[in-house]
Amino acid sequence: MSYSVAVVGATGAVGSTMIASLQEQKFPVSQLHLLATARSAGSEYGWNGQTLKVQDIESFDWTGVQVALFAGGEIASERLVPKAKAAGAISIDNSASFRMHADVPLVVPEVNPEALRQHQKVVANPNCSTIQMVAALKPFLDLGLKRVTVSTYQSVSGTGKDAIEELENLTRGWASGQAVGHKVYPAPIAFNCLPQIGSFGEDGFTGEERKMMEETRKILDLPELRISATCVRVPVFYGHSESVHIELDKPCSVAEAEERLARMPGVQVQKAGPGPTPLQAAHQDDVLVGRVRVDPSVENGLQFWVVADNLRKGAASNAVQIACKMLEMGLL
Repeated sequence: MSYSVAVVGATGAVGSTMIASLQEQKFPVSQLHLLATARSAGSEYGWNGQTLKVQDIESFDWTGVQVALFAGGEIASERLVPKAKAAGAISIDNSASFRMHADVPLVVPEVNPEALRQHQKVVANPNCSTIQMVAALKPFLDLGLKRVTVSTYQSVSGTGKDAIEELENLTRGWASGQAVGHKVYPAPIAFNCLPQIGSFGEDGFTGEERKMMEETRKILDLPELRISATCVRVPVFYGHSESVHIELDKPCSVAEAEERLARMPGVQVQKAGPGPTPLQAAHQDDVLVGRVRVDPSVENGLQFWVVADNLRKGAASNAVQIACKMLEMGLL
């Protein structure tokens, strides 16, 4: 059986990656609808030897669509997911709009696929930085995960195409000795680190940090997990990096930790060297883990370095993997 699939936000960084991922993962598509705002309508994409035109989302008829992949942002998702659901489509949404809704599964297929059985035609794709971290945390759950502290180093592609262009323009300007202004971030991102992703709350945490903490608890079904995050934007085009410290109920050696991680689907372990880099992670779907070591500051503590391509495993590929997992589980 094959399915009528719609991609919302098809011309954006995540949406265009979803289109590629559908082909790479061989999801059975009978008809593909590429949707975007009127500004992008009429653009053309190649798909399985065909040329598809991007359609205006405002005039699109959802009748007959069975799977909808949303990469158009929160405003679009909040307005259009109900329309897709009313037409009978199952929506897999990449925005934060539905992630913490009690009746919406928040899923990383290698980590909590059983949550998909509770879907009511809406499944949420987690935050990019959360996805790669929970993939590295899952192997330690049976040892009793007590506490997590994470610092992230997130690429500009997580903000979108404008941020990618701004980093490129600032870098070219610096190299040529020309001053270039910045608009996307509150300070120039080239040769800089910005310790703010999202708006600050009264508790001093940013939106990105709150997402990581709340989503991790939901995905791992550990509502009381002690977790703290610091999220930083860095001048990297693709790939998020994370320094993760965990505290367990039971001891775990470095050798055992590496073995556990190596058995985790979708995770590659680097046992020697300086650890994986964003360039190594770019353009693939696996989560890369390295620099596994004992954390001497706490009892039963471990530290490791986690890297993944935020547009692929952190967004588009995970969404398509959700669709593939639902197909495998007989949920489509």
